[in-house]
Amino acid sequence: MRFDIAADVLTRLPDPLPVPAEVMMPVLVGGSELGSPAMPRSGRPARPAAVLVLLYPDAEGEAHVILIERTTGDGHHSGEVSFPGGKSEPEDADPAATALREANEEVALDPDAAGVRVVGLLDRMWIPVSDFDVTPVVALAERPPRLTPSPAEVARIIEPAVARFLPDAPVTMVERTIREWPLRYGSYELDGLSVWGATARILSQLGAILAPVSADPSADGDRPTA
Repeated sequence: MRFDIAADVLTRLPDPLPVPAEVMMPVLVGGSELGSPAMPRSGRPARPAAVLVLLYPDAEGEAHVILIERTTGDGHHSGEVSFPGGKSEPEDADPAATALREANEEVALDPDAAGVRVVGLLDRMWIPVSDFDVTPVVALAERPPRLTPSPAEVARIIEPAVARFLPDAPVTMVERTIREWPLRYGSYELDGLSVWGATARILSQLGAILAPVSADPSADGDRPTA
């Protein structure tokens, strides 16, 4: 998908947003949902957090998005693929400030050097295992950012094409036991890694937003955009 077309769509996010793909929602084997993707059922506030959904153009003008493989350790999301991001701090003015600060800490993102601008928010999601209420912050970079992974937090940086997450993209169904929960969920397979959970749901919502223009040949001259 062409970056300029994706950028035009994302600067005018639809209201309401399309929902993430249902297949990406982890369920307990047997059919019960693990938990709401939006808010704790107890009604108590979850811990606020934000992630950066940053798109940029490659040398051919195709849109890419930045993901990270987290280092292996004792944390709830150890070894998983995610967007740069983390919990909000008292000094953060809003979710965008949290997402940009965390991206700087985790992958050394310099927003000014890459020409980054925040254009909107996707649906908030609650992550039961870590009790985070996550706000996805959508941003566009004028040029490919120069990134360096933080050795303590990031095993590697992954920069797939956005077209990989359009609704007709391949999805792998997985069944596995995580912390004694037998789960079934859809995942994207990237570079030998499985992208699932909130990250996969955010990517599927991004793909759903971009799907109408990706299917329209007139949006990119004489050929489809993806």
